[in-house]
Amino acid sequence: MAPKDKTAKANSESGLAPELPKEVVIIPIVNSPIFPGMIAPIILSEDKYTPELDSYLAKNNYVALNLVKFKDFGDGQEVLQEMGEDEVDYEEEQEQPERVSLRSVDDITPKGITPKDIYKVGVLCKVIKKLKLPDGSVNLLVHGMRRYRAVEYVVDAPLLIAKTEVFNDIHEPDEELDAYTRSVINQVKKLSEINPYFNEEMKLAMLNSPSPGSLADLVAFALSLDVPEAQDFLETLVVKKRFAKLLVYLKREKDVADIQKKITDEVNDKVNKYQREYFLREQLKVIRNELGMDEDDKAKDMKKIQEGIEQGNLPEEAKKAALEELERLESIPDSSPEYNVTRTYLNWMIQLPWNKATEDKVDIEAAKKLLEKDHYGLEKPKERIMEFLAVRKLKPEYDGTILCLAGPPGVGKTSLGHSIAKALGRKFYRFSLGGMKDEAEIKGHRRTYVGAMPGKIVQALKRVEVNNPVIMLDEIDKIGKSYQGDPASSLLEVLDPEQNKTFIDNYLDVPFDLSKVLFIATANYIGEIPEALLDRMELIELSGYTIEEKLSIAIKWVIPKQLKKHGLASKEFTLSALVLKALVADYAREPGVRVMEQLVAKLCRRAALEKVSSKKFKKFAPTVTDLEKYLGPKRFETDKAQKPLMPGIVTGLAWTAFGGDILFVESIPLKGKGFKLTGQLGEVMGESANLAYSYIKGLLQHQIDLEKKKQTATVKKVKSSKSAPATVAPIMPAPNGEEATDFLATHEIHLHLPAGATPKDGPSAGITMALALYSLATNQMVRGDVAMTGELSLTGKVLPVGGIKEKVLAAKRAGIKTIILPWQNEKDLKEVPERHRKGMQFFPVKHFDEVLKIALKKK
Repeated sequence: MAPKDKTAKANSESGLAPELPKEVVIIPIVNSPIFPGMIAPIILSEDKYTPELDSYLAKNNYVALNLVKFKDFGDGQEVLQEMGEDEVDYEEEQEQPERVSLRSVDDITPKGITPKDIYKVGVLCKVIKKLKLPDGSVNLLVHGMRRYRAVEYVVDAPLLIAKTEVFNDIHEPDEELDAYTRSVINQVKKLSEINPYFNEEMKLAMLNSPSPGSLADLVAFALSLDVPEAQDFLETLVVKKRFAKLLVYLKREKDVADIQKKITDEVNDKVNKYQREYFLREQLKVIRNELGMDEDDKAKDMKKIQEGIEQGNLPEEAKKAALEELERLESIPDSSPEYNVTRTYLNWMIQLPWNKATEDKVDIEAAKKLLEKDHYGLEKPKERIMEFLAVRKLKPEYDGTILCLAGPPGVGKTSLGHSIAKALGRKFYRFSLGGMKDEAEIKGHRRTYVGAMPGKIVQALKRVEVNNPVIMLDEIDKIGKSYQGDPASSLLEVLDPEQNKTFIDNYLDVPFDLSKVLFIATANYIGEIPEALLDRMELIELSGYTIEEKLSIAIKWVIPKQLKKHGLASKEFTLSALVLKALVADYAREPGVRVMEQLVAKLCRRAALEKVSSKKFKKFAPTVTDLEKYLGPKRFETDKAQKPLMPGIVTGLAWTAFGGDILFVESIPLKGKGFKLTGQLGEVMGESANLAYSYIKGLLQHQIDLEKKKQTATVKKVKSSKSAPATVAPIMPAPNGEEATDFLATHEIHLHLPAGATPKDGPSAGITMALALYSLATNQMVRGDVAMTGELSLTGKVLPVGGIKEKVLAAKRAGIKTIILPWQNEKDLKEVPERHRKGMQFFPVKHFDEVLKIALKKK
């Protein structure tokens, strides 16, 4: 279809249209097109410049350049330029061509391009010059003549030849066109200040342009538009619209050029700043030398580091590494970032205590008094620490012991570490391992990283300034692990006496002897410590405090400390033993004393408030009933032993994070079959309950078989005596009057452990759950003054458990006088003070049969 404007075709006023060929060979291109009026070279490689093309150019000096259609590889859809009302409008079948890669002109083979792969609108060019290059390629210098459209393809192989329809620019001179022209010229002038492509020659060519359309084409050619934009611009015949699009492209180019200039200026400013500082420093050196003034900063640093290396008594390997770095530092300009990195490394090297140590002053009697003064109870840990100090006194060079203090929070693990350091006369340093996930925290970062630093161990040695301090690794059971490494694995080298003599920090990269350091680790749960790490430490377990021990600690340490802290005199604040006991039992039942100290502090604050707000204040002495007023509702309720118990209910003993406690195992019969467990039981406890159910079911079957044999023998004896028939008692009573075996087989048993919101786990309630099932099945009540603990095996053996001390104390608080425990735990009763065992009866058992005899015995 022809353009809608009356003069769009080849009958232009220039008179050149009749000279243009009606048929022309098409050369596909993929880069920016050559617009009419432009002269540019096209290079065709040897295999692209075919004999057919050479023969054609020998007869005809015109070719057509058409752009290859562009594809958006993001969504796979072809981007086609659509023409407006006043642009070239032609009918074209919209078919999807094969994917064409964007390549240089000489990489496109005419045989690989079909008419569907190229735009129909292109530029008709005249070949001005043909030059064969040494590599066999051919350089064609072409002059763009007119926009044209391929009307019909005559030949598509070996050359692509089409019939042409030539177009001229559509423009009507008016004021708007003049305004567009001036706007474009102004934009180009602004661009020429920051864009080297728009130079004086470009300005001159613009001023000499024969027409506004030629001016627009010239500027578009200089902008190097991408394929879709270039094709759109090529297809725009109306000059005013062409100028409007060109202004948009120029504005975008101006914005990009401004940003580029800003970035360039910032880089130049930084470079100029460094160069200026460098020249000023060099001039300052010359001036100082001329005036005979002191050395510059770099010379002072070098001298200071040199003296530090000589006086630091560094080991041979460390000294060699430091001198090498010092020699390297001399050649680095002090304005370079590398200078500060190397200087920081050397400062670490000379500030570490390579051979500086404190002398151990071990006084056994003084150490004993110190431990007794600072800690109440903890007899076993104190005894082990005294043994450790005695060995140090006999053999000061003895190294290699790594202690691990394990126990609940607040029992004095950290303060014990302080006491050991005081007793040895050594410096003390503590850091927490809780939540540490990066092994570089232990072994340091390599110096290749920005902000690299040594690990915590080397940092601790620098701070204490000696190589034999006491370093406490707090919360070693809470160490983490991530993609950055495993800190626990790094600690294996630190805590191994055979390896830590040559400990290498990644930052220092030279060995440091850690064998003189006394490491003390602390943990709350031994099970969380990696096995390999635990194997390298000597474990000292600290159990929780009893109520009596807490009362003594409160009177001797906590109350005096808090009175001093809150500005109160001892005569103004009093807590009786009864009040303290209620405070501990109802509010601070945790193994340690931290919560108790917080509660005492709260009461002290209340006393301070009453003192300053009331003139009648004389003394703060709350009673047991006042505690709820000052401290709020009770946090704990003491479970008292239930007397008497129903069949199916048994009192057990449990260990918790707050010490020991009693628990009630409850069981009831339901219609149906099966065995149900509730009470938020863990996997181990659930298995223990199922084991107890199986054992009791087998035990009852065995007992019933024996009873049946006895009854059979009795019946035979009665018949043989020919006496009157006697009533035979049932085999074994059950809640519904059935035999016990039938009862278990025909009823669902529901076993529950209150409280349901508290997670429970472990095997220590095995015999307790078994007794509850036996009591329910036989309809017998269990003694209310008996509590028990012990693991049950499938054969009825009672196996040992842990936490005996805490469980015994919990039983005493609940008023229980009789305790059943595994016979292998009898030795653990020695850990319970005699005053707490007084008035209680302990029954060590080996088999569940013994449990039945004791627990079901009538008083």
